[in-house]
Amino acid sequence: MAKVMNAPVALADHVLERLFTGARTANRFTGRPVPDHLLRELYDLVKFGPTASNLCPARFTFVRGREAKERLLRALDPGNVERTREAPVTVIVGWAEDFHLRAPDLFPGRPDIVARHAGDERKDVRREVAFRNSSLQGAYMIIAARALGLDCGPMSGFDPELIEREFFPDRKTRVNFLCNLGFADRAAQFPRLPRLPFDEACALL
Repeated sequence: MAKVMNAPVALADHVLERLFTGARTANRFTGRPVPDHLLRELYDLVKFGPTASNLCPARFTFVRGREAKERLLRALDPGNVERTREAPVTVIVGWAEDFHLRAPDLFPGRPDIVARHAGDERKDVRREVAFRNSSLQGAYMIIAARALGLDCGPMSGFDPELIEREFFPDRKTRVNFLCNLGFADRAAQFPRLPRLPFDEACALL
């Protein structure tokens, strides 16, 4: 007799609260450090999120040291400087220009993928695929970080050209967005802003 798989069970309310309903953008952080092993655990969760053809274009640069952080601060808009200086870790969520070259390892059943993305005439397509999927992977990172007990402060408001020149001078990695990680100072959180209701944001067809 075929084995019947158990039906998926919804996560408990307290887990959903941690991941979504109670989660807040971290604007200030306590002085508690984030150990390297936790960052490794974080990526080991993120890597399982689906991407197009399993090509995993995102690259994560964890900026922790004082000198590296100062190099990053020079590229930020003024409103992001202090929160980033205070954060134990700032992640540069980027994407690899040559992500498709890993296709033989990541999707060995599709030997045509490298050729399908190769060449200057496919450059815009590669960028679209990489940007879309690295955005997905960055979102997975936020959810995984919350699941591991971290707080997140994702950011725009930076000079991508300056960051790439400073951290990726070979231009093989491009910047998508930044995200501060650490343990939030709850007293410094802003009141939650409204969200769109279902009928404004969704359609049932």
